[in-house]
Amino acid sequence: MAFPENFVWGAATAAYQIEGAWNEDGKGPSVWDMFSHRTGTIWNNHTGNLACDHYHRYQEDVGLMKKLGLKGYRFSLAWTRILPEGTGAVNSRGLDFYSRLVDQLLTAGIEPFVTLFHWDYPYHLYCRGGWLNPDSPGWFADYAGVVARDLGDRVKHWMTLNEPQCFVGAHQNGVHAPGDRLGWKEVLRVGHHVLLAHGQAVQAVRSRIKGNCLVGYAPVGIVKFPVQPTEENIAAARQAMFSITEASLWNNTWWMDPVFLGQYPADGLEVFQEYLPEIKTRDLKIIHQPLDFLGVNIYNGQRVTPSGKVVPSGQAGEPLTLFYWPVTPEALYWGPKFFQERYRIPVYITENGMSNVDWVALDGQVHDSQRIDFTARYLQQLEKAISEGVDVRGYFHWSLLDNFEWAEGYKQRFGLIYVDYTTQKRILKDSAAWYARVIATNGKSLQEYQK
Repeated sequence: MAFPENFVWGAATAAYQIEGAWNEDGKGPSVWDMFSHRTGTIWNNHTGNLACDHYHRYQEDVGLMKKLGLKGYRFSLAWTRILPEGTGAVNSRGLDFYSRLVDQLLTAGIEPFVTLFHWDYPYHLYCRGGWLNPDSPGWFADYAGVVARDLGDRVKHWMTLNEPQCFVGAHQNGVHAPGDRLGWKEVLRVGHHVLLAHGQAVQAVRSRIKGNCLVGYAPVGIVKFPVQPTEENIAAARQAMFSITEASLWNNTWWMDPVFLGQYPADGLEVFQEYLPEIKTRDLKIIHQPLDFLGVNIYNGQRVTPSGKVVPSGQAGEPLTLFYWPVTPEALYWGPKFFQERYRIPVYITENGMSNVDWVALDGQVHDSQRIDFTARYLQQLEKAISEGVDVRGYFHWSLLDNFEWAEGYKQRFGLIYVDYTTQKRILKDSAAWYARVIATNGKSLQEYQK
């Protein structure tokens, strides 16, 4: 089997999507509190006020992780639970919560993978200009330093930012918090400050943790793959995956090249030339910090023809998830392969999963056979990449729990564990038992799903 002995089988969550306790124990408001409390922004006016009540039920949830046999758990910290106003006074009760969670995980034999920012920006800092403010990278670095100093003796794996394509884009399309609709000049300024924040946070984490720590970054992995595995088609897909041909944030290189290569991509600079903020040489040096791994969130990909044409999604009869995302397992083969070729760094699949129509059956169980089939297909492709020498260190299923799915509210269920949002009862789905067996066999059980 291709999966190495130390492969990290995990699951992932994000603070605002599961914690609840939005204003308890000194926590300050975030832009997601602001946004979800605005009528009409979220499906059925749902909010993350309670979510999965993980803040009060973390011990139960860690117990379920242990039952699954998870080797790693990726979770984010709520910035405003630790620094209620984003800067200034530290809320010890917030830090204590994460300290207890980390201890609980380690006691259960589960390695914590901490994400510093998963979209819940402090409301008080938003009122000071948010990511548009040139001081914002320093605010984020100060927060990262506080966390690293407190948890760095026990947390080895760190990620700075989750999916900048999405949360920077939220400043333009208004679909997610903060709900702004800014022009390109402002959006690219936000994006540059975000990348500076990443670099300064890496510096802060490394300076606070005297022992060994591994630091990474988790953008969306936007995958293009060949319709046919010919040399010509593979080259066309690779070119498409790492090109910027139009003014769009939905690309890889604008967010990864400065981080891993120390420069913005030339084609992106040309496309965005009339909107660019001032980019100083020292900025790029700050952004381009040495990293230990690339985390990529990959859910699907797009096929590319030998001529370089991208085949649009939504073809008749194409399999789709409840989110209407295409089911393209090949993305977990070609994505890691292409990313490692370009950036020469170990890869973690930091998110992969599917939204499904899950409910409790008459027998009291949740039978999600489609999620099992989906995950088996994707993991087989990941195994193929590893067998060919791609250095993939771990896989984190999205998500551990059904949760608040941002603008979709509680409509979409991604979890291995079903959550009854009225009673907060947890039910292990069929996929959870299946995934537990995959973990226990280090992937050998996937052989049962060969075509």
